[in-house]
Amino acid sequence: MNQILFFAGLREQAGEESIELDMNGRSIGELKETLSSRYAIDKVKESMAAVNEEFVQDEEIVKDGDTIAFIPPVSGG
Repeated sequence: MNQILFFAGLREQAGEESIELDMNGRSIGELKETLSSRYAIDKVKESMAAVNEEFVQDEEIVKDGDTIAFIPPVSGG
């Protein structure tokens, strides 16, 4: 099982601070697709992902027990 954490606007879209899903053996890209289609969290596709507090690319494979955090892009001005 994996804990999925949402930050900033993603938390608002999800309506939750975190959820648990079994994504063992799947990529971060596949997780993003799952979150977008199953939970209607659209902005997750452009978000940065971190696995166990280390930033990763969409090709990273999730292992059982990993904690995955999604941080949306931030702009300022």
